[in-house]
Amino acid sequence: MEDAAEHDTDDAEQTGEIVTLTTDECWDLVSATTVGRLGFRDAEDDVQIIPVNYQLDGEVIIRTSRTGILAGLPGGPRVAFQIDHHGGGAGWSVLMHGRLIILGEDEAEALHHPARVLPWAGGERDLLVRFSADDISGRRVRRIRNRTPRTAP
Repeated sequence: MEDAAEHDTDDAEQTGEIVTLTTDECWDLVSATTVGRLGFRDAEDDVQIIPVNYQLDGEVIIRTSRTGILAGLPGGPRVAFQIDHHGGGAGWSVLMHGRLIILGEDEAEALHHPARVLPWAGGERDLLVRFSADDISGRRVRRIRNRTPRTAP
């Protein structure tokens, strides 16, 4: 009798490829985009995933509202930060875990281009927070198309 797990692996090998990214490759991808998702548990213990604009200045820098949901996260439990891209049968994803820390005035002034963090969301967003990553991992996925020519029915 054929092993189901072995059969699933064989199908996956014929239709796609998943490659684990190195830490450097992950950081290169983080530096190449400006929109990510911040995941955390809210006060009711529900998982929330919020899209954010960011810049990379040594670490991920996010500009948010002093009265918004993200303003209460610094100093709290670990959060997740994720970015991804897909298209043309391929894609990648980078996931980090860490903590949010409010930037002090000196740290904010030392940023190279803090005005680059321009949130798509409107309103006053003058609180800068740093996502300090404890870990980072990523994967690149590519669909392998069946090269067998199709025959007419």
